[in-house]
Amino acid sequence: MFTVEEIKTAHSKVKSGADFPSYIKEIKALGVTHYEAYVSDGHIDYHGANNYTAKIPAKYEPLVVADISKGEEFKEALIAHQQGKTDFLTFIKMCATFGIEKWAICMDGMSCTYYDRAGNIILVEEIPQN
Repeated sequence: MFTVEEIKTAHSKVKSGADFPSYIKEIKALGVTHYEAYVSDGHIDYHGANNYTAKIPAKYEPLVVADISKGEEFKEALIAHQQGKTDFLTFIKMCATFGIEKWAICMDGMSCTYYDRAGNIILVEEIPQN
């Protein structure tokens, strides 16, 4: 099964949103089935077969996630990030400002779902398989 170090090594290659599909492909090959990434402090829970979980601890000082989500503004910021126009920390700060609490990645469905603080789905995207 995968380790925290293997996940960190794969993640270290991500410089912008443009690198995300390659990252997903790499961690899927390690055995990750799904994961949740939390905007408030950057902790991530990676899940594999047989209820295996590897937890990446908080990566930065806590951010305040807005109570009310702004879906359209978030979508614009996400597109810019996916085009490589922003770095990861800038993207995270934008998520907090626009009320995104977390995103969940499903490897089987190759999808990324963004949620607000109330647990509402703000956006579901297919992950490119290039």
